[in-house]
Amino acid sequence: MRIIAGTLRGRRLNPPQNLPVRPTTDMARESLFNILNNYIDYEDCSVMDLFAGTGAVSLEFISRGVREVTSIDINSSCTDFIKQSAAALNVRNLHVVRADVFDLLKRANRQFDIVFADPPYSLENLQELPELVFDRRVLTDDGIFILEHPREYSFEEHPHFWQHRAYGKVNFTFFANKLDE
Repeated sequence: MRIIAGTLRGRRLNPPQNLPVRPTTDMARESLFNILNNYIDYEDCSVMDLFAGTGAVSLEFISRGVREVTSIDINSSCTDFIKQSAAALNVRNLHVVRADVFDLLKRANRQFDIVFADPPYSLENLQELPELVFDRRVLTDDGIFILEHPREYSFEEHPHFWQHRAYGKVNFTFFANKLDE
């Protein structure tokens, strides 16, 4: 697993074998960021990475120059690995929080420009995530919520649905407060 672009480009992340994660593939991450490159100015962004796992997506955002990233995961092995990776890469604008994503969203009191979520594909209440993000106003007015999910889910009927992209088994659905007109 490597960081694809930016100041940390080419740096490798070597998570331990026992992490309970399904990391977003390098190809899917590169495709995701190719889409985002057309819509956002990274330097002005704050990012929340839900179900952060290895922290690869968080570090990709950092490498591309975002102001700050908050990485959330309930697993202490994951949060420990993200902290270790950030320290090894001398990253100072990555905040790691060990918490249940649903509990954290229910008490959220802060907004982010981008919220990325890569929950376990077997998560029973995965379809509740967009509602929580929008009901709790976690996104800024121009914010984007990106949900990685298995292909059997469709969010096209959601009022904040913006676009859907598939890369092999990886599906990204993009949601926004302000949709293209």
